[in-house]
Amino acid sequence: MSEPLIECVPNFSEGKNPDVIKQITNAIEAVEGVKLLFVDPGADMHRTVVTFIGGPPAVKEAAFQSIKKAAELIDMSRHKGPHPRIGAADVFPFIPVSGVTVEECVALTKQVARRVGDELGIPVYLYEKSAPQPHRQNLAVIRSGEYEGLADKIKRPEWKPDFGPAQFNPRSGATVMGVREFLIAYNINLNTRQAKYATDIAFELRQRGRSARKGNTDPIYLWGEEILKYKQNHYPCGLDDFVGKTIEQTIEHCRQEHGYDLIELLEANGINPKTPEGASVKIPGKFPHCKAIGWFVPQYDCAQISINLTDYHVTSMHDVLEETRLLADHRGLVVTGSEIVGMVPYPALLETGKFYLKQQGRSAGVPISDILNTAVQSLGLRDVGEFQIENRVLGLPHNPENALVEMKLADFIDEVSRESPAPGGGSISALAGALGAALGSMVCNITAHQRGSQSVDKILNEAAEKLQDLKCALVKSIDQDAKAFNDYLRASRLPQQSDHQKQTRFQAMQQGLKTAVNIPLETAQLCLQTLEIAETVIRHGNPASITDGAVGAQVAFVGLKGSIYNVLINLKDIKDESWRHQIRQQCSQLENQAQNRLNAIEKIISENLR
Repeated sequence: MSEPLIECVPNFSEGKNPDVIKQITNAIEAVEGVKLLFVDPGADMHRTVVTFIGGPPAVKEAAFQSIKKAAELIDMSRHKGPHPRIGAADVFPFIPVSGVTVEECVALTKQVARRVGDELGIPVYLYEKSAPQPHRQNLAVIRSGEYEGLADKIKRPEWKPDFGPAQFNPRSGATVMGVREFLIAYNINLNTRQAKYATDIAFELRQRGRSARKGNTDPIYLWGEEILKYKQNHYPCGLDDFVGKTIEQTIEHCRQEHGYDLIELLEANGINPKTPEGASVKIPGKFPHCKAIGWFVPQYDCAQISINLTDYHVTSMHDVLEETRLLADHRGLVVTGSEIVGMVPYPALLETGKFYLKQQGRSAGVPISDILNTAVQSLGLRDVGEFQIENRVLGLPHNPENALVEMKLADFIDEVSRESPAPGGGSISALAGALGAALGSMVCNITAHQRGSQSVDKILNEAAEKLQDLKCALVKSIDQDAKAFNDYLRASRLPQQSDHQKQTRFQAMQQGLKTAVNIPLETAQLCLQTLEIAETVIRHGNPASITDGAVGAQVAFVGLKGSIYNVLINLKDIKDESWRHQIRQQCSQLENQAQNRLNAIEKIISENLR
């Protein structure tokens, strides 16, 4: 599971005064857990776009503090600029990057909006995925009339703010905030200097499609001799020979025969569906949430398809790249590489890597770094320019520099041997479980996709992917266990002179002990899952590697037993008897299940080693 990460890209109505901009960004950077990525001031627009990322609590606080600072420093009654705007902190998009759902992000947006309205007295409108009403999803609709028209607009019932006072704030205006998907700016290069060829492919890819033509449309559709037009009593489909006598007939035909909404397509192209006469016939592109154009790029001396993917969960980079390769080949062209402009979310690159591994008939149950490198190589991201994964991927899983798991093996062993009580048995148990999962994954990957393995490939691929997830979770537990113990020690050192101090110390120690119980308990549960999958691996894995699987099962069992020892040693000092009894029962069940699994595995091993 990725660490929860949200990107925020606020627009502030100040682009000329660097001191004001700096004070706003200082308010953002002052929040622990937030990283300021970009500050893009625009003097001509009198507007600054800021980009920062962080976990949900940190982003929530940084958003509020930056709006508060903007309200202190920016007077909208004196602001002039050509860019549409409605307030000092004009628009606040929140973008879930990894480890957080859209629904969770929407809830966070509402919490920030409520606080801004209540504490700062600024009206807040919700847009995009946060909008409570369809007509408020579009930012342009909310901002129509801009700041100058807000005093009258806010009085109308249909434009009552979602949060904050329903009255004009002359100094700060209003703020618009909401959740949208991450936009991936993705470009594909072709081995031609002809921009029109890139444009031809771009029109095939993009959601709003192109004008329908006929005559000489193959292989270059733009070479078509005639652009079809809508006329009175003559409404062509464009994809086939159907011609409706009314636009309604053609709309129904497109829906039934081709599965798309012609009304939406016409509106996306700026055509009124009720009066389309005189406009060119429109046919859809291949991908939703895809915008694309073609142009010539002097830097690369080639034509390029410039693409914006507005929801990579629906249309991915590999979707458009593979289709582009087919379309290019049909036109006698070759894709010579691609590039990502700016940052890319970790889940987007991860899914692309998994896609190409499966295309190659390989397991995706390999280390994350291998999957990401497969994505980079398959997309040709280094064919166009430099691409460093650690600098370009948002939400990339990483460990703190001082994490135990970042130590060299010899240094880690030395650290365990020192006089400090942590890292101790809990961390070693998690390490044992992680090594067990890693060995199981190794056996899967050695066995699958070899001559004669087809009957077990699917089983082993699924097992390898699950074991990689378990490995990552267990690796994380190595540091979590040590941290939990250190937190408990800190609680035990709290002052205890007064009765209040004694009570505070007691509660902190009890909570610390419960955490020190829950972490090894979770480790034990992960080790049991590893054992369960190990049995499958040993049954179907390469006989020559069966002992590797057996070693993995044994160390996973050791990880489980060691974790239970840690649970029980910490459990005895917890005063909540009911909770203690519940945890003891869980430990007993885990141990029994694990022993049964290990017995079954040892039986298989014994039979195969005779």
